[in-house]
Amino acid sequence: MKRLAVYCGSATPDDPRYIELAREVGAGLAERDIGVVYGGGKLGLMGAVANAAKEAGGEVIGVIPEALVNSEVANHNCDELITVSGMHERKQKFTDLSDGFVTIPGGVGTMDELWEAMSWAQLGYHSDPVGLLNAFGFFDDLIAFYAKMAEVGFVRPAHQNILIHAETLPDLLAKMVNYKPHTPIFRMKADDL
Repeated sequence: MKRLAVYCGSATPDDPRYIELAREVGAGLAERDIGVVYGGGKLGLMGAVANAAKEAGGEVIGVIPEALVNSEVANHNCDELITVSGMHERKQKFTDLSDGFVTIPGGVGTMDELWEAMSWAQLGYHSDPVGLLNAFGFFDDLIAFYAKMAEVGFVRPAHQNILIHAETLPDLLAKMVNYKPHTPIFRMKADDL
C-alpha cells in the first residue's frame, strides 16, 4: 500500500484523545512510507492527520471541494492540494489515488465516505481494503450494525469481510495488507445474488 485515503472528522472534540489519535495515524502512516490522501482541510482530525504526516516526512495529498477552499478551511501545506467541484468527484479522487481506505472517528461526512468505499468494493468499482480504526470503542455500534445487516441477509456472505476493523493502527494495517479481494457483484451471476 503506497497511499491510503484517511476518512475522519473536521471537528475537534473536547476529548483530546481524538486529536492525538489522528496525529498517531498521520505519523504512523508516514513512518511506514504510506502516503496520506485526505479531505484537504486544516481543521479538526483532518488537519491533525495531515500535519502529523508532514512532520514525520510523509506525503500528503488533499482533495477538497471548491466551496470549502473558498471558505478558507483548505490546508495549503499539502504536497498537493487538489480542488474538485463537489463531493462525488472528491470521493472518486480518493479511490483513484489510494490503495485502500482507513476510517477514524468522525461525523456524517466520514460515515458517507466509509459506506461509499464499502459499497463500491461490494459492487466491484475497486478491490482495495476498507479499514475501520475502532479506537476507544468508537465504532462498536457500527460494527454490530454491520453484523446485524449480514445476519438478516442484507450483506451477502461473499461480502461480509469487506469491512476490516481493529483497535490499533498496526493491527489494522496488518489485516489490510493480508486482505483478499472478494467476488464483486459485477462478476456474480443472478443465482449468486
